[in-house]
Amino acid sequence: MVEGKILKVSGPLVIAEGMREANMFDVVRVGEKRLIGEIIEIHGDRASIQVYEETAGIGRGDRVVSTGAPLSVELGPGLLTNIYDGIQRPLEAMREKCGSNITKGIDEPALDRAKRWHFTPALKFGDMVEAGDIYGTVEETEVLTHKIMVPPGKKGMIVELHEGDFRVTDRIGKLKLEDGTIEEIFLMQKWPVRVSRPYANKLPPVEPMISGQRVIDALFPIAKGGTACVPGPFGSGKTVVQHQLAKWSDVDLVVYIGCGERGNEMTDVLREFPELTDPRTGKSLMMRTVLIANTSDMPVAAREASIYTGITIAEYYRDMGYSVAVIADSTSRWAEALREMSGRLEEMPGEEGYPAYLTSRLAQFYERAGKVVCLGSEGREGALSAIGAVSPQGGDISEPVTQATLRIVKVFWGLDASLAYRRHFPAINWLNSYSLYRDRLSGWFSEHVSKSWMDNTARLLKTLQVESDLQEIVKLVGMDALSADDRLTLEVAQSIREDFLQQNAFEDDDSFTQLDKQDALISLIFSFGDKAQKAIDAGADIQKLSELSVREKIGRAKAVPYASYKQVYAAIDAEITEQIDALVSACAE
Repeated sequence: MVEGKILKVSGPLVIAEGMREANMFDVVRVGEKRLIGEIIEIHGDRASIQVYEETAGIGRGDRVVSTGAPLSVELGPGLLTNIYDGIQRPLEAMREKCGSNITKGIDEPALDRAKRWHFTPALKFGDMVEAGDIYGTVEETEVLTHKIMVPPGKKGMIVELHEGDFRVTDRIGKLKLEDGTIEEIFLMQKWPVRVSRPYANKLPPVEPMISGQRVIDALFPIAKGGTACVPGPFGSGKTVVQHQLAKWSDVDLVVYIGCGERGNEMTDVLREFPELTDPRTGKSLMMRTVLIANTSDMPVAAREASIYTGITIAEYYRDMGYSVAVIADSTSRWAEALREMSGRLEEMPGEEGYPAYLTSRLAQFYERAGKVVCLGSEGREGALSAIGAVSPQGGDISEPVTQATLRIVKVFWGLDASLAYRRHFPAINWLNSYSLYRDRLSGWFSEHVSKSWMDNTARLLKTLQVESDLQEIVKLVGMDALSADDRLTLEVAQSIREDFLQQNAFEDDDSFTQLDKQDALISLIFSFGDKAQKAIDAGADIQKLSELSVREKIGRAKAVPYASYKQVYAAIDAEITEQIDALVSACAE
C-alpha cells in the first residue's frame, strides 16, 4: 500500500507527494472521508490525482492512500435495470443509504451482495476451458440470459462446478489452471475500464441496426458494430433522437450514458423506460437497459470515467454474443471535462483550449465498437455499436470536438435547428448528413427488405437534393417560372419530407416503422409521382393534381397500424390510379 500527503488542491485535481511507488491510473482514497480518485500523471514522487467527488474540505497534509489497482467495474448479474453514476456506484442503493443527496466518500458495491441468482452449469468436472468459454447461465431478467464466462487470460480444467442459488461473491466452483494452481470461480468478475476487453477477431459490419426511424433506416443507416455521431445545436432534438434509438433499436441491450447533460433529461429516461413496452419482447424496456448517470450537477472528473464505465459494461455483454448499443449524451461535455483537467494540469492547450490528445481519446472510445468473434471455443459473434451526441456551441460543427468525431465515425446525422423550429422531427438534415455503411449494407437490404430498396432510397435522396436546387430558383423568380415537371418534383419532395421523413414520437404507429412498411410507404409516394408525371404528359394541370383528395390519404398513411398497412396502402394506390385517370379523362374532354 502506497501512502502520500496532499501538497495542493485545485478543484477536482489533487497533487500528492510520496507516491513514487504508485502506478498510473491507480485508484486512490483521498482525505479522511476517503474520496475516490485516480492517478492521471506522475512526476518523480508527485502524483496528480483527479478526484471523482467534491473536494471541498480537503487540505494540504491530508493523507492519500493508493489501492494498487486501476479503476475497474464489477461485471456480473444485476447490471441490467440498474442506474449507476460515472464510477459505477448504484444510485438507488446510495439513495436508500444516505438520502437524496450523495454523501462524500460513500462507497457502495456495484452489484447487490445480498441478492441470490440461480446458476445453471453448462459444463462439468474435467471439462477443459479457455478464456471466453461459458461456465453456465443465470436468468438476469425475463428477456436476457446472463452467461458466466471464463475471464480473459484464464485456461485450464474444471475441478468443481455447482448448480444452485448464489450471491455474486459466493464460490460456484473451482478451476485448475495450466500451472497447477487452483482458482475459485464466481458469478462476478472485474475489469479495468480503460482497457478494452479482448476478442478473437474483428469482422466487417454487414447488418444494419434497425432503428425504426425512417430518415435513419432509409437514408443514413448504421451497421451493427458501427459508429455514429449526432451533432446539433441546443433544442434541435439530440436527446430525443438518442432516446428513440435506445427505445426502438433492434439490439439485445442498451447502455445509455448521460454524460454531463441536464438532470431532467435523465429523469425523462428513468420515468419513460419502465413504462415503455419493448416491441421485441413485450416486456419493460428497462429489462435490457443499463443507465450511467453523470449529469451536469455531478463532479466534472467523473464524466471522463463514465464513458469508459459504460463501454466496458457494453463490451462484457458483447462478449456473451449479444448485440449492444452504447449511447453517449454527450461527448462534448466529456471533452469539456478533459479540457478542465488538462488546464489544471497546466498542459499545453490545443485548439479552443482542448487538450492536444482530444482526437486520440475520442478514437480510443469509438474504436472499442465493432462486430467481433468473441473469445471461446464456440466462436460466437457479438456487436457493439457506439452512438455519441455532440453539442457544439452555437451549433458550429467546425469546432474541435465535432470535427475530431467526424474523422472517426462512419455515420453523421446532422441536426438542423431550422428544421426543429419548423417542428420537423427527427430534425436530421438530409443535405449534409451521410452514412458510409450504405453500400456495405446494400446486400442485406436487397435480401431482407426488397430488391428495389437501394434504388428507391437513392431516388428519395436525389429528389430532395433537386428540390433544394429548385427552391433557390423559386426564391429568385417565383413558383410560376417553373415548368410543370419541376413543380411536380417539388410536390413529391414535399410528400417525402412531410409524409415519410417526419415522425411523431408520441404516436404509437408512427414512432417506430418496420422496414417493409417503410418500403411500401416509399413506393406509395413514388406511385403518385410516376402516375402524376404521365398525367402531366397527357396535359393534366399540376395544380389540380396537387389538390386531389388522395394526397391527404398519402399523408396519413404513415400512421396506419402495421397489421393492416398492406390492405390500406393497396387501397390508396388504387385510389391514386382512379383519381388521376379521372383527371386525365376530364382534360381529354
